[in-house]
Amino acid sequence: MQRRTFLGLSAALLAAGGLGGWSLAHHNGQPLLLSARDDSAGQHYAVGYRLDGRLQFSTAVAQRCHDISVHPALPLALFVARRPGTQSYLLDLRDGRLLQTLESPAGRHFYGHALFDRSGNWLYSTENDTSDPGRGVLGVYQLQGRRLQRQQELSSHGIGPHQLAWMPDGQTLVVANGGIRTEADSRTPLNPLEMESSLVLLDRNGTLLGKDLLPQRLNSIRHLAVASDGTIVTAQQYQGELTDNAALLAIKRPGQPLQAFPLADAQRQTMQQYCASVAIHSELRLIALSAPRGNRLFIWNMDNGRLLLEEHLPDCAGVASCADGFVASSGVSGCRAYDCRGSSIARQPLQLPAGLWDNHLRLA
Repeated sequence: MQRRTFLGLSAALLAAGGLGGWSLAHHNGQPLLLSARDDSAGQHYAVGYRLDGRLQFSTAVAQRCHDISVHPALPLALFVARRPGTQSYLLDLRDGRLLQTLESPAGRHFYGHALFDRSGNWLYSTENDTSDPGRGVLGVYQLQGRRLQRQQELSSHGIGPHQLAWMPDGQTLVVANGGIRTEADSRTPLNPLEMESSLVLLDRNGTLLGKDLLPQRLNSIRHLAVASDGTIVTAQQYQGELTDNAALLAIKRPGQPLQAFPLADAQRQTMQQYCASVAIHSELRLIALSAPRGNRLFIWNMDNGRLLLEEHLPDCAGVASCADGFVASSGVSGCRAYDCRGSSIARQPLQLPAGLWDNHLRLA
């Protein structure tokens, strides 16, 4: 988007009360929790709840969503289709109005994750090239008015890209290539013995800057988080035997290669080779991880690897950092907040609907 157009949109929203005081995090001190959620009949929704349980919106959508990309300045967010969905949904966060159903182009489907850049003018989405199953691409979209327009695509430099994030410079992308080939409309792996998962760094124009691999071929890098100092943490979903010793959590510190984060055997076995959402609290130097198959939430000290919390949370789903620590959701139970500022972690149940939450959440 041209700067003049962007400023014009901002001015229009300000005049309408959209930007004047637009700060979801200061609505009576209650952040807005954004997530995808189903109901008992299997209908899919994009929802926003205040942490005190007040419903901001619940918008019915045709396809199940996965992660959410929040615009850095405007009351907009894209709820991204779960793999192999072909629709993502741009919503007005003030009332949940559906502004646009973003359709993937022919021969492409979404992989569940996207993100706006710092300016809010551009959005990058991980996608699958179904004509060459598994070839990873990043769809590049420009925000024009209140609609996203696809402008180009970049290579993800790998197979099956999933989550992506900005490095602290705001110009470098880090992408988790899961390494698993799938066809359109399918989640069935086509290359279980030939996987090649990778963590790549590329500039915003698509130039490859670095590539890390984990030593175990069947270890799929799926989700990631980035700290303010440039530390990257990745969460894996291992495709091999339950008894194999797989690095389910890995860390790439500045200037170092990606390497296994130290996990006790009991922790690793509890995860059942499957990690979902991972979050970093940069100020407190903490990592939080959900392990839905193991019904666990974990919190570690990022610097020394010390386990600070292992809590039973049935079908633990999304986790996100907040001012005090973390918020976590559950596929079959209630949501909880974790205050990590003291010598011990204090947990508090949230007055939010129980169960049916997807694997990611965002706080705005």
